[in-house]
Amino acid sequence: MITTILFDMDGTLLPMDQDNFTKGYFRELVRKFAPYGYEPEQFTKTVWDGTAAMVKNDGSQWNEQAFWKVFSAVYGEEKTEKDKGVFDDFYSNEFMRTREFCGYNPQAAQAVGKLKDAGYRLVLATNPIFPAEAIEARIRWAGIEPEEFVLRTTYENTKYCKPNPDYYREISQKLGVRPEECLMAGNDVRDDMTAETAGMQVFLMTDCLINRENKDLSKYPKGSFSQLLDYILNTRQSGL
Repeated sequence: MITTILFDMDGTLLPMDQDNFTKGYFRELVRKFAPYGYEPEQFTKTVWDGTAAMVKNDGSQWNEQAFWKVFSAVYGEEKTEKDKGVFDDFYSNEFMRTREFCGYNPQAAQAVGKLKDAGYRLVLATNPIFPAEAIEARIRWAGIEPEEFVLRTTYENTKYCKPNPDYYREISQKLGVRPEECLMAGNDVRDDMTAETAGMQVFLMTDCLINRENKDLSKYPKGSFSQLLDYILNTRQSGL
């Protein structure tokens, strides 16, 4: 029986065009760091390489550590330690401008509220490549308070990334639940439906569907938030 619902963020709770958001994010980030002596092309490559290191993380370190290890290898430990605060300031200020690249769907907050009222534990299972401050800001942009979720995966508290099935196993272990008790709702076929490999149930959100590999979607329960609610509540009633 499902006891825990995992929600993806980008393209699920928060509608967005991923490419537009990424471009806007890097524009603001490069502009922030240029006055501190960071050449845009090398800086952008380093951030991407740090992100790749998080995605490849094998669980031996926090994602945050994987990122900064790459960054300090390029710019040196002294400069890295000195400028970490610039990143913190960026997420408190300039990052907020990227909200213009995100949409809003009131049904997201409504679904979260209804499922919580129904007694489910909720998890914000966004790819943990951002610090907590950035992730919590985006939760609020979706009209939801971060405290609605018993766990929010961030680069500080997670050692894997999507689409590694161990990312989902790590969540179930942290919560002390069996994977079979969990359902992952997300819009990215590769990243989110991988939860099935870890033993979780899945629901494919189709409003901002991403299917890079053109996989057959017929095996997945899918649809909008209203269909997700119907699916979960009907599953409870059937005792599955």
